Amino acid sequence: MSKKVIPIERIAQRIRHLRGEKVLFDSDLAQLYGVTTGNLNKAVNRNRHRFPSDFMFQLTAEEAKRLIFQFGISKSRGGRRHMPYAFTEQGVAMLSSVLNSERAVKVNIAIMRAFVRLRQTLETNRELARNFSGLERRVGKHDEEIAAIIEAIRQLMAPAEKPRREIGFHVREKMPRYRVRKRR
Repeated sequence: MSKKVIPIERIAQRIRHLRGEKVLFDSDLAQLYGVTTGNLNKAVNRNRHRFPSDFMFQLTAEEAKRLIFQFGISKSRGGRRHMPYAFTEQGVAMLSSVLNSERAVKVNIAIMRAFVRLRQTLETNRELARNFSGLERRVGKHDEEIAAIIEAIRQLMAPAEKPRREIGFHVREKMPRYRVRKRR
């Protein structure tokens, strides 16, 4: 790899969500640091006491199998002998104390910036989601009010129902009926 610092966007694309954590895989980190995955894992295993389970964990066979399909991680050269390691943000920070090269320090700074940017993006999205749900509630309330107004307008626009005309002959005079005289 060249001596240039890796763009934050490229690092952010490699951050995955696994077991409720944002993680980077050992193969991605090795590529970013410019070392082989085996050398990275050897350095980690020599300093195993620095990587508790919340800093780094090894994937299960099922998780690794899903990753092959979900993220397009290939079985390069016949696959891996060991399950990949996943490093959380704290684990990546701890890697800087294990890997002492100048490139490792620069890459680590870029990775930390990527994690911070991702966290800020998620917070912005949460805020937008809150605002959006507030707007939905407000619009829902307005929809109900508009529906009530439209119903009232329809009732006003509807012509008054005329009484149906009765069939047959009906006397509609306002005068009293004729008196019939009795015959004598």
